[in-house]
Amino acid sequence: MSTKQVIVETSLSSYPIHVGRSLGSKLLGEIEELMAKGARIAAVTDSNVRMAQAAWFDSLGDRVPVLTVPAGETSKSVSQFGEVLDFLAASKLDRGGVVLAVGGGVVGDLAGYAAASYLRGVRFIQVPTTLLAMVDSSVGGKTGINISAGKNLVGAFHQPIAVYSDIEMLKTMPPREFASGMAEVIKHGMLQDAALFDLLEANPIVGPEDERLESVVEWNCKIKASVVNADEKETAASGGRALLNLGHTFGHAIENVAGYGEYLHGEAIGVGLVAAALLSESLGFIAADDVARIRKVVSEHNLPTELREALPIARLMAAMRLDKKVKAGVIRFVIMKRIGQAATIESADVALIEEIWRQCGAS
Repeated sequence: MSTKQVIVETSLSSYPIHVGRSLGSKLLGEIEELMAKGARIAAVTDSNVRMAQAAWFDSLGDRVPVLTVPAGETSKSVSQFGEVLDFLAASKLDRGGVVLAVGGGVVGDLAGYAAASYLRGVRFIQVPTTLLAMVDSSVGGKTGINISAGKNLVGAFHQPIAVYSDIEMLKTMPPREFASGMAEVIKHGMLQDAALFDLLEANPIVGPEDERLESVVEWNCKIKASVVNADEKETAASGGRALLNLGHTFGHAIENVAGYGEYLHGEAIGVGLVAAALLSESLGFIAADDVARIRKVVSEHNLPTELREALPIARLMAAMRLDKKVKAGVIRFVIMKRIGQAATIESADVALIEEIWRQCGAS
C-alpha cells in the first residue's frame, strides 16, 4: 500500500511525516541506515505499547535498547524524565545518537524532551501509536513534561528527524482513546478547514477501520504543519500557532482541576471546544446554530460536551491563569470567527468566562 508523505518545513530543517499502513519495515529500514552510519539508537515506549507491538519490538533484537515507562499521563513527570536521561546515558548515546519515541503523546513529549536535553540535543524519531499523537502532538516539535502547577509547563521546541504514523497501530487502541484523538481532528476543522468539519459532520469517524482515516490523518498533518511552518515557536503577536490552542485553555483547566487521567486529553478538549464555541457566540462571532453543530459533532464522535461532574468554577479559573498561554497576566483565548476560521483574543470578561463554565456544568 502506498505511503503518503507530508513535509514539515522549519527554520532550521525539514522532515517527512510518513502516513500509511504497516510501516514497520520502512521504519526498520531507516533504523538500519542510521546504524550503518554509526548512530546508536535507543527506544522509549510505554507498557501498553510494548505489549501491543511486541512483535515489532522483538524484530529490533538486541541492537536497540528499549526503556518501557508506565502508561499514562503521570509518566510526563520530572522523575520519569530523569529516568529517561539515565537510560540514554546507560545506552551510551553520543551526539550522533537517535532516540526512538514509540507511543502516544505522553511518550512523544517525554522522550522528545529528553532528546532535546540530553547532550544539549540529540536527534529523535516520532512513532506515534495513537490517533491523538498522529494528528497533533507528533507534529511540530513541542516536547515537555507536567509539574504540579500545570500541564506542559516545562519543555522545549525540538523537531524530530522523521515521523512514522502507521494507521494499523490504531487497531490496538481502546475506543475511548480513539475518540480522544478525534477531538484534535474536529479542532482542526473548526479552526482552519470547514471542509474537514463538514466531512466529520456528514459521516463521523468512530473507529480505526474507517478507510478515510489515512487521508484524514494526512489532511490534519498538513493543516498543523502549515500553522507550525508559519509560527514555529508560537511567537506571533496574534493568531499563528496559538490558534492550535482552540478549546485548550478550557480543556487544560479541566484536566488540572479534575486530576490528570480523570479525563483523557481529548475528552477534556471536547468540552473545551464546546466552551470555545459558546465564547465565540457570546462575543457575536458565530450563531447559536453553529454552536449546536459543534456540540453535535463532538457528541457523535463519542466525546463529552459538558463536565461529567461539576467542578468548582473558582478552581477552574485559577487553573486557567496558570496556563502557559497567559501573557502579562492576561488569559489569551482562541475564538472562531466562523467554522473554519479562528482568531486569538487577548482577554475576555471574567464574569462571561464563569458563565460559560456554568453552561458546561461547573458550579
